[in-house]
Amino acid sequence: MSPSTPTPSPGARYASVLRPDVFKGQVHVITGGGSGIGRCVAHELASLGATVVITGRTQSKLDATAAEIREDGGLVDTAAFDIRDDDQVKTAIAGIVAKHGRIHGLVNNAGGQFPAPLQMISKRGFEAVVANNLTGGFLMAREVFNQTMQKNGGAIVNMVADMWNGMAGMGHSGAARAGMVNLTKTAAYEWAFANVRVNAVAPGWIASSGMDAYGPEMAPLLHSLKDNVPMKRMGLEAEVSAVICFLLSPGAAFVTGITVPIDGGAPLNNALYPVAPHTPPATFDGFHRAVVPKVLKDI
Repeated sequence: MSPSTPTPSPGARYASVLRPDVFKGQVHVITGGGSGIGRCVAHELASLGATVVITGRTQSKLDATAAEIREDGGLVDTAAFDIRDDDQVKTAIAGIVAKHGRIHGLVNNAGGQFPAPLQMISKRGFEAVVANNLTGGFLMAREVFNQTMQKNGGAIVNMVADMWNGMAGMGHSGAARAGMVNLTKTAAYEWAFANVRVNAVAPGWIASSGMDAYGPEMAPLLHSLKDNVPMKRMGLEAEVSAVICFLLSPGAAFVTGITVPIDGGAPLNNALYPVAPHTPPATFDGFHRAVVPKVLKDI
């Protein structure tokens, strides 16, 4: 990845592993689509023929990503609203359906948290993180189902995290993500009658712009994360997007109710049996506009 936003050469486009027209004629909504993994997913889906609707709370961020997608020849729309607000979600989904006819796919990517030990987390802070990472995703999925997918079918991919062994230092986020894993299973079962598939992805340590939100005091920890991954590297946004796009695609037509870890084997790490030193394996980075997080540039 380039250390700054690259200027793609003429004709450059996302190098997805999927067929270029696999989502042609479809409409896919990506929450938190103005930055990080959401931005990458929006670019990949657009390169595969979809009309993408990217959402978030900051219109300027959405506009910047939308401009990139249009420059690359993709179809994109934006909708600025707060996924934590029930009325805003209902209104936004109604507007998207009215304008585009239906929604074929939803990527519940938006979220956020802050590092803190449990004893230091206030009730307000805990509830804010749960709202970002669980309640908002539920509201989005419910309204997309009620307003379009119950009649037309579709696919939903929820974003969780590597919290299988607890999530020390981010217990509020771990609790919310665990709840989303369970919600994914429930929705997959309850909505199967309507031909709606619901899955989740659980990224581990991914080199994404979200890392820059933690502040300089977190830099030493972020730099050391790769040492705790058997593959000895961090993941890339495109490696998460590839799995999300597959789960939305016809190739995953018999896949529902699962959570796919994308973590380089991090939960398998064993201090009693260290992985032998080795050269990290090759990455997959099909995203021609990928950007290295500022905090990782000096690695």
